[in-house]
Amino acid sequence: MKLFLLTIVCSLLLLSCDQKSKIEKAIEETPVETIKVERFDKEFFETSPKDLPKLKKKYPYFFSPQINDTVWTNKMTAPIWKEVYAEVEKKYPASEGIQSSIEALVQHMKYYFPKTKTPKVITLISDMDYNNKAIYADSLIIISLELYLGKEHKFYTFPKYLKQNFEERQMMPDVVTSFSLRKIVPPTEKNLLAQMIYFGKELYLKDILLPEYTDAEKMGYTPEQLVWCQENENYIWRYFIEREMLYSGDQKLISRFIDPSPFSKFYLEIDNDSPGRVGAWIGWQIVRSYMENNNVSADQLLKASAKEIFEQSKYKPKK
Repeated sequence: MKLFLLTIVCSLLLLSCDQKSKIEKAIEETPVETIKVERFDKEFFETSPKDLPKLKKKYPYFFSPQINDTVWTNKMTAPIWKEVYAEVEKKYPASEGIQSSIEALVQHMKYYFPKTKTPKVITLISDMDYNNKAIYADSLIIISLELYLGKEHKFYTFPKYLKQNFEERQMMPDVVTSFSLRKIVPPTEKNLLAQMIYFGKELYLKDILLPEYTDAEKMGYTPEQLVWCQENENYIWRYFIEREMLYSGDQKLISRFIDPSPFSKFYLEIDNDSPGRVGAWIGWQIVRSYMENNNVSADQLLKASAKEIFEQSKYKPKK
């Protein structure tokens, strides 16, 4: 009997691996045009102030008519911004790494979402706006390179939980986060479960679009933070269930368990050991369980309601 069960398990594993290899092969065969990375950061800081009109003509979408030219010329010549540019140039003297990462990502996007346009990619140096590190805008990807210099860089005075993601490896997960805003309909329900599933969908997109990335990288966690979630999955779930939080409309739950933060707020001793966003992490596990137990496409997943996904997921936390 044991041999029979072992044979079934091995057969299922082989079938799963075979299916995965077929998908990977199909993705590899998905045609993608060569994507050029335009270095607006380089052009901006290597342009003389007197030649600003030429730059504005080439990149009109970066120059608001409401902003006086002196703002731009001052930035071109300000010592602090020239130092930022020097550090960006030191870290990213060439664009090949960014280009190859974008091309691999776009190839996956086109496989799962065939209507995806091949985007133009532009790098720049913005104003340390960590809420908009990378922006996907249909046919344009904008990446703020000053926010990918490495978490220990001297420029960063941000809290640790934010700057731990100021690494080059976080570029593509950030692009997918922005991409997901165009793919996932925001929940109409105002409860915790709806938010958990919404971000679970976003993280599942990273599963299929960035298969070579670790779960910690997709989540924006350190490896230790990921292990904490895995070891405490059952406890987190029981905490939500026992306190009837899933369908609660208490908006404080969003800041406690969904929003980026240094830790999640159980209001217990474990708080300081926990990472932020554990609700989003649990939502991800629910979505993964739903996809494993239902024969649906990525498109169908993104359109499904939180209630439908939860009820059909057969989710059970690991003990």
